Amino acid sequence: MSLLEGLQSSQIFFISFCTLFGLMVGSFLNVVIYRLPKMLERGWRRDCAELRGESLEAFPPYNIVVPRSACPHCGVRIGALKNIPLVSYVVLRGRCSRCGMSISARYPAVELLTAVLSACIAWHFGFGFAACAALVFAWALIALAFIDIDTQLLPDAITSPLLWCGLLANIGEGFTDIQSAVVGAITGYLSLWLVYRGYRLIARREGMGHGDFKLLAAIGAWLGWQMLPLVILFSSVAGVIVGTALVLVGRHGYHVPIPFGPFLISGAMIALLWGNDINNVYFSWI
Repeated sequence: MSLLEGLQSSQIFFISFCTLFGLMVGSFLNVVIYRLPKMLERGWRRDCAELRGESLEAFPPYNIVVPRSACPHCGVRIGALKNIPLVSYVVLRGRCSRCGMSISARYPAVELLTAVLSACIAWHFGFGFAACAALVFAWALIALAFIDIDTQLLPDAITSPLLWCGLLANIGEGFTDIQSAVVGAITGYLSLWLVYRGYRLIARREGMGHGDFKLLAAIGAWLGWQMLPLVILFSSVAGVIVGTALVLVGRHGYHVPIPFGPFLISGAMIALLWGNDINNVYFSWI
């Protein structure tokens, strides 16, 4: 029996495969989360130097592939055997094998989150196009969520392709019809843009980044406009609760910005997996 036949015939095998593959993807996402903002910063510096007519100091190549992963404390390169998702962290007890400095627990957390979410998607959709597309959607959102937490950036390098991929996925009605996807992309962008403009007129300062508009547009392109009320409601309520809690415990000042992207992404994941059920219950109730 071939791998493809095994994935098609056994749901347990398909879920197990997606879980293990999700662990490996989570390891790659850790690289994207850490390096993409630095790559963007280098590009911005280069562009600014060109506009000023200045020469910029040459830096060694730096991208998703180069240089190889290394300990941020001592610089020792991390070999393949020490880069196995979750397993290496447990075996090394969360410390570098050379210098003994602690390794951030967020690395295995991202790997575990990616694996669990991949398993949920495989279980929910089963083998087929919808599951494969939903996995790509979820993996991109995980990267965006943690980049936003770290830097309060939602890079166009992810959100723009994600929007177009959502429209392509729905040409054949992968998650919704193409008309709903197009309206969802437009509505998603304009809804937060209007909130942004209104807040700026009233408070005389910005209360939201432009990346949030593009992220919600991408979510609308994938899930359709029908899911946007659920996403916006959940993300708004969750944002208010978390923001209030952080202010009360003294972790944030009242005017310290909190990234909104992770809340939108959490709402999108709920809508992806259970949005239809929630909407059906709501409409039957009213």
